[in-house]
Amino acid sequence: MAEKSERREANAQFAKMQRVQDSQKATSEYEAAAMALRTKTEKLKALRLARDAAAAPPQPTAKKRKVSKKGNSGSLSDWLNGQAKDGRSR
Repeated sequence: MAEKSERREANAQFAKMQRVQDSQKATSEYEAAAMALRTKTEKLKALRLARDAAAAPPQPTAKKRKVSKKGNSGSLSDWLNGQAKDGRSR
């Protein structure tokens, strides 16, 4: 019986060590991927800034004038009557 309990304890310790090693491996892989992503992002940002600096500044565009809206010409019934007079039916 003592042999079985020692074996269970040894298996439990082994499983625990495996989990620790797996978690350390996963953490290091995650950190490596994050570092690669940051490096790639910094490189792309530098390239974008260099491209934008080399490009000519954009020409200022003329402001568009706002078109004044016509005043409220009446009610819906007035509009419908006008449509009917023009020969449009419902």
